[in-house]
Amino acid sequence: MLQRMGFGTTWIKWIKSFLKSSSISIVVNGSPTEQFQPTKRLRQDDPLTPFLFSIVAKGLAEVMRVTQQKGYYDGVKVGRD
Repeated sequence: MLQRMGFGTTWIKWIKSFLKSSSISIVVNGSPTEQFQPTKRLRQDDPLTPFLFSIVAKGLAEVMRVTQQKGYYDGVKVGRD
């Protein structure tokens, strides 16, 4: 999706490595534990979260636009009619 949106390959590699390389160490009784990888890579308070959400939302909007143009999707009707 990032490539279709015009992002360069180097930038895409940076984002992928950021999302895959996080590790955590917890301090217990003043001593750090061994590092481990969390099951959820990106946390809600991560500064990159709003940016990635924006990219995904734009990609989804584009997919829906193309799908609607091809006649596979006719929109959502809300209400009685």
